[in-house]
Parts: sequence; C-alpha cells; structure tokens
Amino acid sequence: MTIRQLPDFAFRSTTDYVDQMDVIHALYDPLFGTAGVGALERLGVFMVFRSPWFSAALVVLVLSIVCCTINRIPRLWRGVSDTRVIQPEPFFDPRLPDRAEMRGVTPEAVSRVFRKRGLKVREGVASDGSRFVYGDRNQYTKLATLLTHLGLITFLLAAAVSSRLGDEQGLVVAEGESLTVQPIGTPGLLLVKNLGFEAPGMATGNPSDFTTDLAVYRDGEEIARKTIRVNDPLSIAGYTFHQNGFGAAPHLLISDADGRPLWDAPVPMTGGAAGRPYEILPVPGRDVALQLLLERRADGVGELVVLPYRITGTGADGTPTVENLEPFLLERGGSHQPAGQDFSVGLKDFSDYTLLIAKHDPGQGLIWVAFLLLIAGITITFYLPRRRVWARLAPDGRLGLVWRSDRYVDVEREFGRLLDDLVAARQPA
Repeated sequence: MTIRQLPDFAFRSTTDYVDQMDVIHALYDPLFGTAGVGALERLGVFMVFRSPWFSAALVVLVLSIVCCTINRIPRLWRGVSDTRVIQPEPFFDPRLPDRAEMRGVTPEAVSRVFRKRGLKVREGVASDGSRFVYGDRNQYTKLATLLTHLGLITFLLAAAVSSRLGDEQGLVVAEGESLTVQPIGTPGLLLVKNLGFEAPGMATGNPSDFTTDLAVYRDGEEIARKTIRVNDPLSIAGYTFHQNGFGAAPHLLISDADGRPLWDAPVPMTGGAAGRPYEILPVPGRDVALQLLLERRADGVGELVVLPYRITGTGADGTPTVENLEPFLLERGGSHQPAGQDFSVGLKDFSDYTLLIAKHDPGQGLIWVAFLLLIAGITITFYLPRRRVWARLAPDGRLGLVWRSDRYVDVEREFGRLLDDLVAARQPA
C-alpha cells in the first residue's frame, strides 16, 4: 500500500518487466536515487507478494496459528467435555454473585424448568443425601474457535495460492481488434476481441457509462460473449474480465512508397502529455518513430499532431541523441509523407480502445471456504454462548442455584426468567 508494486503482467516477459521497472524508476529515482531503487528491486520491495521473504513470513504465520490451535485443543476439549454435576456446599453460598436460594421446589420441577429453558439436564446425588440438577446449553460452543482459526489459516493458504498460481493483467484492446490473454503457445490459448465500445456522453467529456461488447475465443472457437461494464464482468474458463477504462485509439495507415501497408490498425494512446492523449509508434521496417498527440480544435474537430524522429546515437552522458523531423497535422481521411522519407502516414478514422483487467484467481474457492469458516466460528461464538446452571436441593428442602455463562449473555434477564419459572413451580408449604 505504501510502495508501488509491479503488476502481474510485468512478469510475462523480460520486455514487460523492463518497461514496468522504468515506470518505477521514474517514480522513485528522485526520492531514493537510481542505486537505491536498484537495491529495493533486489530485495523484492516492488514485488512483495512474490518475494521469498514474504513467503517465508507467510509460512511462519501459518505454522504459528496451527501450533497455537493444536496447543489449545486439549484445554478446549476438557472445558466442554468435563461437566461436574455435584458441587461442594460453599459453591452455592447466596452471598456470591449470580446465586439464589429458595424453598418449595421439587427436583422434578427443577428438571422440568431447566428443560423448558433449553438446558440439557443431568442429575446426581451426594453422600449426604443432597440432590443435584445440572443444566447445560450450547455445551460445545467454545470449539467454534477452531473454525475461526481454520478460517484464518485457509485465508493465508488462499493468499499463497493466488500469489503463486494466479494471474492478473491489463489488456488494451482497440475497437475491432483482438489480443491473446496468455502467452503464445499456452494450451487452450484464450483470445479476447473488442467487438464494439460505447461511451455515451464522451463527446462532451462526461461519459455516463462505458461498455464493451466482448467476445472470448479458445482455439479459434467463440466460447463466450457479453457486453461488460464496471461491476458487471465476464467470467469464463477460469478468467474474469473486468471493464476498467478506455481511451482514444486513432486508426493509422502507414504505407511505403509503393502503397503497400506497413501498419494498418488502431493505435491505443495509453500515455498522456499536457493533458492530451499521447503515444509513440515505431514505423515498421524503418529507423523512424512517430510521436502522436491527439488534439481537439475549437470547432470540435479532432486532429492528430505527428512528430517523426529518429535516434542517431548516444551523447557523452549516455542519453540518446534524437533528430526531430518536420511535424505535421492529420485530420480524418487525410495523409502526409514526411520530407525525405519513403513512407506516408494516413489517419483513417478516430476510434477507441478499452482497458480490461483479466484476472485468474485459483484461490477464489479457498477464499469462500475461509469466509464461511470464519463467519460460522464468529456466529456460533457470539450468538450461541454457553449457559450453565447448578441446582442443589438439601435434605432440609433448601434449593441453592448458581448461574454461569459466557460474557455475551444478559445474565440478569435470563437468570431472572429462570427464577420466575422456578417460583411459579413452587408448591405450598
């Protein structure tokens, strides 16, 4: 949350990793210096959840919770399984908290009232002739803490599975274009196609919504199609495709001197300059690249500023030497041949791209299991607390009562209702 992390797609190839590390360097070099950022990179600070030290800490945490839980099991079991029905006489001293004393109630009436209150009844007789009635409700509630601990362990295991086996990446897909989801050569390779993008109100700068008509193919066969929007993704083949953003993607046609196309596709403008969409496009087969800046004239007509340039060498300080060529403007349907070059650049149309987040999370099922375990443990602990009552009927007819319960129980209310029932069950002297 404090240090920016490398996205998952940065680990798909060396080029992606270098590109994303360039972003990290641009962000943190002014603060830590180039050497400092390099040291943080080697320590895995920019990929915490993939680093060995984080995995080691996760293992230690899981083991500590497991050992803590195993260590508590014998004590928990003794606490819920050992029920002492017969208690010594001082245990019923009415001067102690949560005690009561009365006369005129038979053992049978006490058992009946206890059962009415949902208590499991056990009885016993002491050597002095005193009779004991013990009531217990939700005897095994304390064991619910094992469900809570198991839920925590499952959450950590799910995190490990997701970080090691999961995949999350951004896909920039221009309208009408396709893009592979996994690396080329993956069995059952998935491919997504942007069949249509809509953003009502984008012309005014305030889009009310943006949607993508998305199709997913596997081995050339369409397996799913859906119009997705924010919070309404498409899930198929273990992947979930979220609508995340959009931008301009002018359709350029770059042709050689003989009219043969070198490039004929939209150019997603994912960068920005001076608040305008910006992108760099290398010209295929040439030593020239195009800086592209999208502008809007006062009359609302869009135009594309094109600045051709080439890198001619490296300066004494190691920075590249750039030769800027003559810039030019393009409108929809227009074309231009840069001076001294054997290719022309044309703007066929203005289009858009959609930014998708493709997420593959094999730990998602474990997350749901962990969630259910955790909620079950907490629910049982808080809503089904244990209640216990001891009753001792002395040979002289005195009835002593002791109430014990977890701290989540309203003792005054529940013990009071139990005493009301016992008073109603009294027999005349």
